[in-house]
Amino acid sequence: MTTTFAVVGIHGFGGHHLRELVELTADGLAEVIAVADPRGAEGAENVPPTARAYPDLTALLAAESPNVVIIATPIHTHLPLAVESLRAGSHVLLEKPTTASLAELDELIAVSAETGRSVQVGFQSFGSHALPAIDALIAGGEIGELVGVGGVGTWLRDTRYYARSRWAGRRTLDGVAVVDGAVTNPLAHAVATALRIAGATTTTDVAEVVVDLYHAHDIEADDTSAVRLRTTSGIPVALGLSLTSATQSAPRLIVRGTRGTAELRYTDDVLTVRTPDGERTETFERTSLQRNLVDHITTGAPLVADARDTGAFIRVLEAVRTAPDPAPIAAEFVQWRDDEHGRHPEVADVEAWCERVASEYATFAELGAPWAASSPPTGSGQPST
Repeated sequence: MTTTFAVVGIHGFGGHHLRELVELTADGLAEVIAVADPRGAEGAENVPPTARAYPDLTALLAAESPNVVIIATPIHTHLPLAVESLRAGSHVLLEKPTTASLAELDELIAVSAETGRSVQVGFQSFGSHALPAIDALIAGGEIGELVGVGGVGTWLRDTRYYARSRWAGRRTLDGVAVVDGAVTNPLAHAVATALRIAGATTTTDVAEVVVDLYHAHDIEADDTSAVRLRTTSGIPVALGLSLTSATQSAPRLIVRGTRGTAELRYTDDVLTVRTPDGERTETFERTSLQRNLVDHITTGAPLVADARDTGAFIRVLEAVRTAPDPAPIAAEFVQWRDDEHGRHPEVADVEAWCERVASEYATFAELGAPWAASSPPTGSGQPST
């Protein structure tokens, strides 16, 4: 059986999905029958010559009946486009973050249940075979009892990154929540994967979320942030995340046990285990979200990134959404650079402070970073729903 796909939003991250579908198409498992983008298909790579192009999803669904609609559009459009696709009878592969609020996630899950169609979310790291390996390390006692998960993500983004579209770097746009930012978009995989490792997937798996948000770029959203949370089983999770580093390095998740650690570079699926018995490093394969979704549709295999299993991450997004606006980092702590990466800010010692967040399970403000706010970070407990 060939699963038919339509891709919405092909000039941004939708191009990644089209590349992934090339292999599935070669294996006879998939066919891209249509794409939708207001800019048309011209200039987009990996669009099959037989795929029909439409200006938007509504026009596409009026003429086509794809088994799957892949949605790679701005965050604030995720819910309406996913609901439209589900009600048209298609399964959905929805880019991360799932939705722009907790209430929107509840609505999405309800429509998915009502229509009997599934929603896979674009957390590619969930397909890493390193995750079940980490589960086995903990279950088998190799690193001992799990005591906490830390995360470090130190990337850089230049001014062009935030100039690429109206919604980039925005918390709201035209009165609608967007919730862009380091925590919820480029480094969202770190947060979601750390939660998955800590055993937190649903909204009720998170007991408390504290966020500490800043920006060096001239934007509304956060580009330098700390997240500290506690699962309902009592596991602390903390991440230091920044888009204002001097260099871009592979983000890491550090799984700490009573007997050792497991460090995962989730972008390249490299796992390093350190115990009193020694150290070893292994690189794992990854199952693509597209292939997994095809398996789910054709054989009933479980989704690796089911929308219902992103509730814990959306609890973090909700904390970011409802927090006060990120505080600007004082100019004395920011050095602007013009180099091969473009024009971008570097926050003084941000890499070291992110490491401390991950190892001490505390926010920038709690640790006393010189550019951090003197007021306490904002947090939330269990949701009322």
